[in-house]
Amino acid sequence: MNDTLHFPPATGLGSLPGTDAREAAKAATGSFEDFPHLPELPARGPGADMIGRTAGLLVELYARVEPSGWRIGDRPGRDTRRARSWLGEDLDALEEFTQGYEGLLKVQAVGPWTLAAALELKNGEAALSDPGACRDLAASLTEGLRLHLEEVRRRVPGARLVLQLDEPSLTAVLRGQVKTASGYRTHRAVDRQTVEGTLRDVVGVHDGGPVVVHSCAADVPFALLHRTGVAGISFDFSLLTERDDEAIGEAVEGGTRLFAGVVPGADAPLSDPAGSVMGVRTLWRRLGLRPGLLPEAVTVTPACGLAGASPGYARSAYAHCVRAARSLADNPE
Repeated sequence: MNDTLHFPPATGLGSLPGTDAREAAKAATGSFEDFPHLPELPARGPGADMIGRTAGLLVELYARVEPSGWRIGDRPGRDTRRARSWLGEDLDALEEFTQGYEGLLKVQAVGPWTLAAALELKNGEAALSDPGACRDLAASLTEGLRLHLEEVRRRVPGARLVLQLDEPSLTAVLRGQVKTASGYRTHRAVDRQTVEGTLRDVVGVHDGGPVVVHSCAADVPFALLHRTGVAGISFDFSLLTERDDEAIGEAVEGGTRLFAGVVPGADAPLSDPAGSVMGVRTLWRRLGLRPGLLPEAVTVTPACGLAGASPGYARSAYAHCVRAARSLADNPE
């Protein structure tokens, strides 16, 4: 899975503010000319949110909105149709702004463990509570992703696709911190080998293509993700601690790209671009890695999705990522 692919220096994570698919596609392709992404617009409502959007990709499994969240049902209903319709709109807009494009293009979907923690079974408990349901969900997601990647390839034939799996609940799944429906207890921690094996299976759907796992939670399991063979790990840089150093160092030396989320995901004053990546340089020195390796090993991104930001800030944040990445390349020391 880890080939010698050259990743560009900056990209976005996925979600953007607003409801206009064409505006979002224009922002994602215009800001990151050599590494655009398919935007997500959760402000449109259920089905445009990350869980609903990925539920719409599932094959032979369907989900509908209940007051408590998304619940697996027997047949496709209005919510599934809405999710698929919005995704189609987003793909139409992306296709319009990527005519003749040749290069990396990123698409995002929720990974199997965050999906299992968020989707409810008929009894109202998370799919995470049932190992068989987790297996079925992962298999359905894998097939859905295969079809989705085929569809994007057909629409943007010159692009090389990068698949991003969003796993913000992964650490909670591993630690047994996902709450039950009552809220009084938590689901048992899932065995690390099971978590790793399932992720490896889903990552394999991209058939040798690059896969990035994204989590903006604290304590990202870098070592586990590195072992799954992903090409990159995407995270909120501000949540790193020195406890992560050894696993990050091993991942980088093993060829895993770091997608460093250094630009705030919500409206905030932006420092100068060099200041935004100062922490990355400090980490590099701590790890004893060669400064010249920095641009080859790091892609600069926002810390999290920008759905909660103002449209003006989202545009500024994207431009800031590009400038910060340039600063890193120009002055790696």
